[in-house]
Amino acid sequence: MTAHDLGVRHLCRGILTHPLGLHCDVPTDHTLPDGSVRAGRFLAGLHRAVERGATFFDTADSYGSGHSERVLGQFSRQNPDLALQLSSKVGQIRGSAEHPYAGRHIHHQLEQTLENLYAEELHLYTLDSFDFGPGDRYLGNAIDAMRTLREVKAIRAIGMRGPFTHYAASPEEWAAQADRFLYLFRLIKPDVVWTRFNAFTPAVSLDGQDLFTFAARNGVGLVLAAPLAHGVLVGNETVSKSSPASVPPRRAGLMPWLRERVDEQLHVLRHHFGDAPGTLGRLALRSSLQRGDQCVVVAGFSTGEQVEENFNCLGDPLTELELGIVDDVYAGLRTQVREAASRQPVKELQP
Repeated sequence: MTAHDLGVRHLCRGILTHPLGLHCDVPTDHTLPDGSVRAGRFLAGLHRAVERGATFFDTADSYGSGHSERVLGQFSRQNPDLALQLSSKVGQIRGSAEHPYAGRHIHHQLEQTLENLYAEELHLYTLDSFDFGPGDRYLGNAIDAMRTLREVKAIRAIGMRGPFTHYAASPEEWAAQADRFLYLFRLIKPDVVWTRFNAFTPAVSLDGQDLFTFAARNGVGLVLAAPLAHGVLVGNETVSKSSPASVPPRRAGLMPWLRERVDEQLHVLRHHFGDAPGTLGRLALRSSLQRGDQCVVVAGFSTGEQVEENFNCLGDPLTELELGIVDDVYAGLRTQVREAASRQPVKELQP
């Protein structure tokens, strides 16, 4: 891989950005047990990120039904001189429309998103779902709407989601997702593909190529989300101590029967690279950042301290040998997931 530095990267036409950005999904339960307010901590994290050079901030209208956009917009209002590169998504919220992609709903959602974010344009606007209605009834409308928004400069780039299902899905399910993605990709012709990517993500074949080769050959950028698998890859889990019903599935943490297997694989990394603070985070972030020059990584956070840890741990690039060790261990993690899933009932596993 060629992306060994943390200089400005060319994500796509019109977007030059720091390669490590922030994934902004603010919990809607405002008060923490210590009496502090989550949004306040989140804003502190945004400030810390900007101080460390971050420019790219990724969110969605569906995160807390606009709550995350509004918190990010509060930060924009407080810092009007900052040149923030804002990314959001559409396709999950239907409201009173027949479908999230029906009629002028995409236009209406963008207007609300821009108001929430206190912005005049979005750098990246991503179609957040492969569901375009029965028989893809609204696909043509969605494509036309996104291209019009780009033409009138309400957005700079069109994004679409990458192929994804739960990590414990069968190879056949992943192949079906890849086929669906390829079909939509050829019609949408996006500028950027937004996808979850970490140690648990299986290698998906796209026209006989991996995702990174495919993206480079087609001239599209990649936004890689969840590089730390919500804390799992650094030995932590974002498991809520409140009612399990309040925890989104993607943050529910590992099932007990899998946690021990993951810990075994992480121990292998500690054996090779040491157990200094930030080591596992560096391996997870660097192994994503070094996938290609067109990749931008967006890491989730809830406090300024977490942001500082992510930027502090990056250090020097991983060598080819080190990347090989990390890739081998991560492949072992995926094998553990598949083997465990074959013996246990799994409805969803999305670290």
